[in-house]
Amino acid sequence: MPGDAIKDLAEFIHEKLEDVSLGFEFIKSELVIRIKPEGVRKALQFLRDNRECNCHVLIDICGVDYPDREKRFEVVYQLLSLHQNHRVRVKVAVAEGEMVPSAVEIFSAAGWFEREVWDMYGVLFEGNPDLRRILTDYGFEGHPQRKDFPLTGYVELRYDEELKRVVYEPVKLAQDFRSFDYLSPWEGMTDMQLPGDEKGVKPKHGWKSTKAG
Repeated sequence: MPGDAIKDLAEFIHEKLEDVSLGFEFIKSELVIRIKPEGVRKALQFLRDNRECNCHVLIDICGVDYPDREKRFEVVYQLLSLHQNHRVRVKVAVAEGEMVPSAVEIFSAAGWFEREVWDMYGVLFEGNPDLRRILTDYGFEGHPQRKDFPLTGYVELRYDEELKRVVYEPVKLAQDFRSFDYLSPWEGMTDMQLPGDEKGVKPKHGWKSTKAG
């Protein structure tokens, strides 16, 4: 359960940021504040400069994808106060194509964090001076942390011995059809008898042979 100090802090922050705050909650005793996109800079600067907050350390900025929501993405800012010994998490809901004000002018470390969120999720940060891919290659297509991004990707690269350079090619699967049931190899093998399964319940259609050929 959150302590009285962090509860008082939550009420204080919500009151001071009433025009941009959408409310707060506690997740595993840590304070989470929801902010309107246009209020990101105001909220982060207040949390950094106010003496009650003193969140001088930006630990991380990350993204989350919720495809079924009207505002599909969440941008999450992790803040730490070494002086006050508390953490504050700021969450911003963002729709597809909606821009979030960059926090670079408030926290210089935000530059690379925002590039990572753009690279992985495609969320745009208005005012970031160098919004380029940072984890994937320059010719990469799409944003790999989105829930609808295929596990195989769209293109693959290899070194061509004849051309003496790296080339990009469309992904080609060696199998015509692959079925993924999200089970472990052992859980998925329900129709064949493995060593040690002699006492198991035999399927009505019998066991499949584990021998090749």
